[in-house]
Amino acid sequence: MQIDLRTVSIKPLRYTFDHIAKRIGADKPASRYLEGTMDIQAVTNFHYRPLWDPKHTIFDTSRTAIKMKDWYALKDPRQFYYGTYTMARARMQEAADSNFDFVEDRGLADKFPAAAAKLALEVLLPLRHLEWGGNMNNMYICAYGYGTAITQPCNYQAMDHLGMAQYITRLGLVLGKDDSLQIAKSAWLDGAMWQELRHYIEDTFVMKDWFELFVANNLVLDGLLYPLVYQHIDKVLDDLGGPAVSLMTQFQSEWFVESVKWVDACIKVSVAESDENKAQLSAWAKAWRDRAIKTLLPLAKHALGTDAESIMESVVGEFNSRAAKLGLVL
Repeated sequence: MQIDLRTVSIKPLRYTFDHIAKRIGADKPASRYLEGTMDIQAVTNFHYRPLWDPKHTIFDTSRTAIKMKDWYALKDPRQFYYGTYTMARARMQEAADSNFDFVEDRGLADKFPAAAAKLALEVLLPLRHLEWGGNMNNMYICAYGYGTAITQPCNYQAMDHLGMAQYITRLGLVLGKDDSLQIAKSAWLDGAMWQELRHYIEDTFVMKDWFELFVANNLVLDGLLYPLVYQHIDKVLDDLGGPAVSLMTQFQSEWFVESVKWVDACIKVSVAESDENKAQLSAWAKAWRDRAIKTLLPLAKHALGTDAESIMESVVGEFNSRAAKLGLVL
C-alpha cells in the first residue's frame, strides 16, 4: 500500500479585522498588539455630554493642547497588550520576589549596618507615597487621554507604580521596625526634605491637560528621580552596607529602563508632528524640569552630601541629552 503525502496551502479568506486592514493592508496578518490596540476607543454614538464637563465629549481631543492627525501613531514599542504586559511583569515579579527571599533567607538585612539602614529608610520609604501619586496620575491620563495606543500603556504604567509602592513598603518592613512606615509617612507630610517633592506631585493631581501631566510625571519626574535614587543613591548605600538594598530595588531599576523606551517613543512622535507641538512640549518639559531639579536637590544633599550638586548636574545633563534626541528644545 502506498500513501502519498502532500502539502496543501490554504489561503485565509481574511487576515485581520477591517479597521486594522485599513491601516496595514488587507493582505497582511496583524499582531495581537495591533488588534488589541488600534481604533478600539469609541468615537461615535454618545448619548450625552458629561454633566460634570459639558464642554467636552466623553473622549475628546481638545482635552490637551497637543494636536495629532492620528492619535494611534503613539504606539508602544514594547508591543504591550494585556497578555504580553502581564507575562513581562510576572517574570520581573518572580525575580524581585526571589531577591527579597534571598535577602531574608541569608539574613542580609540583619547584617546591614545601622547607619546604612537608617539612610535607606530615610530616602526610600517615603517614596512609596510618590509612587502612589504616579499611579493616580497615570490613571487620570488613562481616563481622559485620547486613543487606546496611549491610554492603554498608561493604565499599565499606573499599575507598575502601585506595584513599586508595595515593593518599597516591603523593603521598609525588611529593613525597619514596626513603626517605620508611620515614620516615613510623617516625613512625607512634615519633613522639610520632602515638602517640595510633595508639592510637585500634589500640583500634578489638579492638572487638567493630560499630555502635560504625561510630561510632568512620566518624562520629567521619573526621568530625573529614578537615575538619582536607583543609580547614584543606590551606589552610596551599596558602598555603606553591601548589595541588600540593590537586590530589593532591582525591579525599579529594570522597570525604568523599559519605561523610557515607551515614554521616549510617545514624545518623539508628538514632537515630530508639528512645530506647535514641539514648542508646547519643550515649554512644558523645561518648566517641569526646572521645578523638579529644585524639588530633588534636598533629597540629593541628604543622601549624597558634598557630591550632591555635581551628581545632580550629571543627572540633569543626561536628561537634557535625552530630551534633545527626542527633538525637545530645553
